[in-house]
Amino acid sequence: MQTEGKKGPVQQVVVELPPWVEAAVDAKKRYDSDEEKMALALWLAAENVRQDTGGPFGSAIFDQESGRLLGVGVNRVFPLNNATLHGEMVAIMMAQKALSSFTLHGPGKTRELFTSCEPCAMCLGAILWSGVSRVVCAAAAEDARAIGFDEGPVFDASYAYLENAGIRVIRHFMAKEGREVLESYSSKGGVIYNARD
Repeated sequence: MQTEGKKGPVQQVVVELPPWVEAAVDAKKRYDSDEEKMALALWLAAENVRQDTGGPFGSAIFDQESGRLLGVGVNRVFPLNNATLHGEMVAIMMAQKALSSFTLHGPGKTRELFTSCEPCAMCLGAILWSGVSRVVCAAAAEDARAIGFDEGPVFDASYAYLENAGIRVIRHFMAKEGREVLESYSSKGGVIYNARD
């Protein structure tokens, strides 16, 4: 029962990227190589650390055929007080919003997600349902764990499940650069949210 003067349940949650993203990311650029695509995901992660606008994780989703950028995401957990706003989750949300579709899959369409670090358990689930056909990861989950993040129940079988569902997974691509972003966040004293004691 709601009493006068008390607010009811929140009816809206706003997910927004930091202002620097729109100013810096060229949405019209064609990304031809895996190196270019991963460089964007890594830059997003590093800039999120530098700008102090969230955790050290960045992701980008592309149309594989055209090289067109469909959406980007950076970790927004701490600034927006929302445990689900990991870089991959935000990128999926932004790409689906841009396409006005709940799925990134479509006839003759191959969409791919590039991410600065191997996904946590939640993001692996979202990747399965997102409609992407390919995932490319930089840093290893062990690198995230090394600075205190808990990636949850992620196993080799988790990746096998994605592969069996038709999602190609490439791990440890430009891993050194991904690890460097995590280490810079740690050395800066970045917040390790939801760490287990």
